[in-house]
Amino acid sequence: MPESPVQRTARGWELPGLANLHSHAFQRAMAGMAERQTDPADSFWTWRETMYRMAARFDPDTLRDVAAQLYVEMLEAGYTAVCEFHYVHHAVDGRPYADPAAMSRALIDAARATGIRLTLLLVLYMTGGFDGRALAERQRRFGHDVDGYLRLLETLRDPRNEALRIGCALHSLRAVPEDAMRSVLAALPSDSRIHIHIAEQTAEVDECIALRGARPVRWLLDHAPVDSRWTLVHATHLDDGEIADVAASRATVAICTTTEANLGDGLFPLRAFLEAGGRFGIGSDSHVSTSPIEELRWLEYGQRLVTRRRNVAVGASTSVGETLLERVLESALDSSAQATNEDRVVLDADAPILAGATADDVIDRWIFSGNRPLVREVDVAGRTVVRDGRHVDADAIATRYRAAMAKLLA
Repeated sequence: MPESPVQRTARGWELPGLANLHSHAFQRAMAGMAERQTDPADSFWTWRETMYRMAARFDPDTLRDVAAQLYVEMLEAGYTAVCEFHYVHHAVDGRPYADPAAMSRALIDAARATGIRLTLLLVLYMTGGFDGRALAERQRRFGHDVDGYLRLLETLRDPRNEALRIGCALHSLRAVPEDAMRSVLAALPSDSRIHIHIAEQTAEVDECIALRGARPVRWLLDHAPVDSRWTLVHATHLDDGEIADVAASRATVAICTTTEANLGDGLFPLRAFLEAGGRFGIGSDSHVSTSPIEELRWLEYGQRLVTRRRNVAVGASTSVGETLLERVLESALDSSAQATNEDRVVLDADAPILAGATADDVIDRWIFSGNRPLVREVDVAGRTVVRDGRHVDADAIATRYRAAMAKLLA
């Protein structure tokens, strides 16, 4: 059995920091605001209309202040790095800001202010569907041509900022034509991380089959050099061959359980993926929850509901919690390029639900025994950013967040 990643110290139960592999920071501002039925067949596609309306309200200042509040919540929950899948690049009319990187810099400023490690994944978004149609008016602020996109990547690389990594995100196969994908991949540094939304909804799978002649994951594996630098976000709808080949590629799947459940996307085939040796991590995506505990707990509970079995996600360890946590920790560096193993998260050993805990059961008890937050301290790159369960600048950041929300909702 592998050694437990959680160790008892004088501070409490300590574990490495966790990486949040998928985030759209601006969507934190709309969490809980898309829960009224707008159509008897509500789905991701109707939710997307609400998302577009919220995205249209942001400017660099409001994005910075909403992202900072989100990053505080992540740190207080035990995430010490975030992969920010950033596509709200331009002004609402689609024209670049005077500084074309203004929205990206807002996210960098938010990460710097809170102390979280940031992997800023700049999104290439070019077309409105697999048929190559132009971006709709509401999507215009997301778009780039290849040359403009590569300039943005180069502009934002900053070797002086050790907590910042700049990576590539292909929004999705429906938003990036094949020739553009090839051009961008050829221009990237060899160690660049590459993320992509894929196979999130069945409608996407069906459209890809109709227009590209293959399921999206199969098409990607056949047309791109997918390896350990890649993170496939969602990858919810896989057939048996895709499960085996994604696992063999050593790519990471970013599973976003709470968002996938909230949107009605479907359930990732976790047991089969584990048996194939697949690698995965978690992301909070739309931030209806910013708790890694909830992501992990409901990842396992979803499998139990489908299989009508208990203790599904096990591997070398028979502990579900240990298996889930170990897989998340193992994928962090390849997916985020951030050394979260150097960060420390300290759980409150005096919390009643951990009374009498041992190294053999503390992880399972942390994940599966209730909703009281147990993170007491968090150190990122040697700096304490959470003390006694609260971010050290929580009050000031929350004040700016409230002002940003008032502006967004006016």
